Amino acid sequence: GRDRKPNALVQVAVIDPHTQHLVTQACTEIVEANKDPLFLTGVTFPSEYPASPETLVKLTVYDAKDKSQESVSKYNFLGSATFSVGDLLRAKDERLTLSLRSSDGVCAAGAVVVSRLKMGEMEEVDVDHITADIPSQKCPLVCESASHSCVDRENNPLTGPVFKNPVCKVYRFQTVDSKWMLVREQMEECTLSFSIPKQLLSLYIQEDMNRVQDLRELGELSPHWDNLRKEVMTRYGGTISSYQETLADLDKITGRSFKPSCCKAQKSLEFIPINLHTQRMRVTCPIKTDAFYDIVTVGAPAAHFQGFKFGGLQRLLSRYEAEKKSTAYQCIYYSPEHTAKAQEVLSTMSLLQPLITSLADQLLQAAQEHSSTGLKNVLKNLSDKTELFVHTLKDELVKSALLALHAAQPGYVSKNQNTVMCGTLPLKHQDSIPHHKEYDEEEWDRVWANVAKCLNCVIAMVDKLQEEDNTRQEPIPDQQLADVITSHNPGAWREQLCPLVTRLKDCVMEVAEKARKAMTFVLLQEAACSIPQGFLLQQRRDVVFSQALAALVCGFVMRLYAGIEDSRFLRQLHLVGLVAQFESLLSTYSEEIGMLEDMEVGISDLQRVVFKITEAKTDELSDLQPLVCGRRDHFTVEVPLPRLVFQTLPGEIKEGKPLQVFPVLFNVGINEQQTIAERFGDISLQERINQRNFEILEAYFKSLSLPCFQTQTDIKELLETLGQNVVTKKRKNVEILWIAGTICRRLNGIRFTSCKSAKDRTSMSVTLEQCALLRDEHQLSKDFFIRALDCMRSRLTQGDIGQWEDPEAGAVTENKPASRHFYPIALLLVSSHLLVVWLILSLVFLLAKYQ
Repeated sequence: GRDRKPNALVQVAVIDPHTQHLVTQACTEIVEANKDPLFLTGVTFPSEYPASPETLVKLTVYDAKDKSQESVSKYNFLGSATFSVGDLLRAKDERLTLSLRSSDGVCAAGAVVVSRLKMGEMEEVDVDHITADIPSQKCPLVCESASHSCVDRENNPLTGPVFKNPVCKVYRFQTVDSKWMLVREQMEECTLSFSIPKQLLSLYIQEDMNRVQDLRELGELSPHWDNLRKEVMTRYGGTISSYQETLADLDKITGRSFKPSCCKAQKSLEFIPINLHTQRMRVTCPIKTDAFYDIVTVGAPAAHFQGFKFGGLQRLLSRYEAEKKSTAYQCIYYSPEHTAKAQEVLSTMSLLQPLITSLADQLLQAAQEHSSTGLKNVLKNLSDKTELFVHTLKDELVKSALLALHAAQPGYVSKNQNTVMCGTLPLKHQDSIPHHKEYDEEEWDRVWANVAKCLNCVIAMVDKLQEEDNTRQEPIPDQQLADVITSHNPGAWREQLCPLVTRLKDCVMEVAEKARKAMTFVLLQEAACSIPQGFLLQQRRDVVFSQALAALVCGFVMRLYAGIEDSRFLRQLHLVGLVAQFESLLSTYSEEIGMLEDMEVGISDLQRVVFKITEAKTDELSDLQPLVCGRRDHFTVEVPLPRLVFQTLPGEIKEGKPLQVFPVLFNVGINEQQTIAERFGDISLQERINQRNFEILEAYFKSLSLPCFQTQTDIKELLETLGQNVVTKKRKNVEILWIAGTICRRLNGIRFTSCKSAKDRTSMSVTLEQCALLRDEHQLSKDFFIRALDCMRSRLTQGDIGQWEDPEAGAVTENKPASRHFYPIALLLVSSHLLVVWLILSLVFLLAKYQ
């Protein structure tokens, strides 16, 4: 008796038979004006539901009377039906017939179609297809979920211990030969958004506390240097307190997996990357094996809380170094290279000294056990580490710093009035490492040479003991047997080695203590010259690096899990390393210049990071989380794998070989602000970044000695084309990004895409790249390209998923008109008449707005 067919909307709920608790699962509705009822989405149950065949499923059907309305009253209840999971499992022909019952009795009949296909498999039956031709309808979507419903945990390598809250969509698109491909998009949040920055903050705090302790242990200094030391320690204390407060704030946050763009300038979250998500597109088609394409989306690593009034890190660091060198500070100037060398020496000594001590103890243990083979093996390791230790301390910087430290102590009087006088007179600025003749310059040479001499004595004694042992094994006359047995009792070797080994350990400790004080004194100069600007820059650098590292570790884990069964990928990983290509869409205009300058330094600092694969203690999620260790000049990220997976890795990786990552950054601004920058501004920053990182990428490819890459002429051609594009003067040359992304995928690299907040520009770039991959790699029909692109872009922008909704995304259309009347200003400069018109229109707009 109706004048139209109902526009059915079905609500699906799950009822636990034991608790009778009802959980709303999903909603789906049919396509209007269709001959046969065809639903827009299918419904797939999460892993925790259904729990058993007794679990009940309830379908509630409504009629959407007027879809243009947003009120609840537009829905008219038609009826409901309840069935068990057991009914589904027993359904014949994968179809379960139902009757919908309302208060008036049976009002409609229908059927539930049950699909037991695993996600990613092709459907062999030729079913109807929803296209984008239907006005005001959704795209060719066959599955949509904001839970675990679309995740095949067994066959999906993306799903790992650091990913959660997946959002999945599945499409069917037509190929050029009129066949169908199945495309699954899956986006997930990453728990590393918070865990990596929290680990870094703890390491920063510990490193600065150690630095303060080293400054205290410098001993007595002259009044001038002592005052500088106190001021530096106060600055370190302020940084430590600030980081401890931030860490405490982060520890209070629970349930969140990413930082939305609306919080990008929040101080307590400044170490957290913006909108860090992973996205995978998996393609199944009849003419090609399954393929998947991964990408990490993240907001540009930048210090938004500190702002960009004076630029970003790259500009601030350059200005800071120039000012520090030209200004007469009351300290000794050491170049950035010398400062970096001092940090390297400290780091190397902190690793080698305890290692040498441990090996020395192992040598004595082998002597106690009278193990000739054990002695030989341990001695070789001890010799190698001690020689490396001595080589590190032979640097001229250590020697000169010891001289400077001697001059900074009370009672020092210079014979040359032009040199530094730290006892009573202020320091004159020095442009080079100071040299003080009144200190015995040969003393340091004698100190570290004693280490080598002690090692030689240990080696000689071990050789003597082994020679005697070999002699003992030869036939011995009876009259000498008693003497030989006496001289070779189990403790004899240890007694003879113990004094020499003890002397070696004492010499190493003495040398390490002197060198540590000398390098601490160098870093004191750096810190004293840096007050206060240097400390603020270091904090800014820490913030940017934290965001960049969280993204890198996320991408590395995703790439590792994806290639865990690929022997060629694993071989490339431990022989050469992986390239991590960051695609940036920032403009070179206004504040985004500062963001790009921050991002450039942050990505470059990732060169100080190496990865190690370890075997997890258990298969619990808590034991599979990546761990960060090290200090600012060098970090190591340990990625635990389950035992069974770890055992399948190559021996080099299982032995803990450091795995290198080569970060590269390519930037092309694409928004209207970039148009202004290219016509009336300066894009030299973008050109320099692209040229420098092209050279890094080219050097990486040349280092690949694997045959599978050297025979691929297309990569060489792509590199040549990329090299031509980075030097070509062309506005918004997005070819640079396309080619760099293609090269990265061909090299098994990690792909990142960034803009200011990883939303609008990022989502546009990702969806366009995905459709281009479908066209180029999987023969997507040209007629379906725009449809597929519109379909993928029909979702909300990046950052709108999860428990932390981003209000900016929903207010994009509301906020833009308020600022759009300023955009045409660059074009209006061409004509004074247009400028007058623009001023009048702007005035009218503002008056209307505020009225």
